[in-house]
Amino acid sequence: MIKNLLEGKKGIIFGALNDKSIAWKVAEKAYEQGARFVLTNVPVSIRMGTINELAEKTESTVIPADATKVEDLENLITKSMEILGGKLDFMLHSIAMSLNVRKKRPYNDLDYNYLQKTLDISAISFHKLLQTSYKLDAINEWGSVVALSYVAAQRTLYGYNDMADAKALLESIARSFGYIYGREKKVRINTISQSPTVTTAGSGVKGLDKLLDFSERMSPLGNATAEECANYAITLFSDLTRKVTMQNLYHDGGFSSMGMSLRAMSQYEKSFDVKD
Repeated sequence: MIKNLLEGKKGIIFGALNDKSIAWKVAEKAYEQGARFVLTNVPVSIRMGTINELAEKTESTVIPADATKVEDLENLITKSMEILGGKLDFMLHSIAMSLNVRKKRPYNDLDYNYLQKTLDISAISFHKLLQTSYKLDAINEWGSVVALSYVAAQRTLYGYNDMADAKALLESIARSFGYIYGREKKVRINTISQSPTVTTAGSGVKGLDKLLDFSERMSPLGNATAEECANYAITLFSDLTRKVTMQNLYHDGGFSSMGMSLRAMSQYEKSFDVKD
């Protein structure tokens, strides 16, 4: 990889919990590429995780913030600009949670209070982040905001539940706000549709181990890892992608373009060998 892609750039990274988090990997890569940034998560996640170890490793400051609360975002962004000495160049939104998934409520028996929380945490928080940043004029021209998505926004995957609705909304927000932010501020807004990845948050998805195996067999290049996703995010923060905006960018080894692969078909055919 080219070195010092983010030299002199400043940002905020949301969602690092522990070293399994994609946000954690993004922070490590951003630091390696010369960026300075603030780390943030909700207070309970900061207490449960090991984000302070990451902060020490990357010479960063941790500012607790609930991304569903505008006042928290205002405080976070304002303090980040003070700490970093000016407007920001990049942000990573890596925030998702579903109580319906955690409580094992199926899609045809959702708790609607849980659904509202899923949408607020996993998608509407992205709009709140963008709107707050826009009103504070907190991002430099040619800055970049990236959120993490998943192919379930377009295709039904068993067990992904109401998180699929949240990801679809997330991608829509990136397009709608991307037009406004690009037109008026030259700020880029994109989402990365990542392969299923073993993270603390993702572990609650029903049948994740089988989904990982299936997508690995279906993808010509195999599943993309958290570290590979971080490398991709770094390119989107950099000046190499100045004219990329309003896109949902698949980073999934080709899974999203496949119908059936040889490896998946071979595994499927084995079931016909089993006698009742």
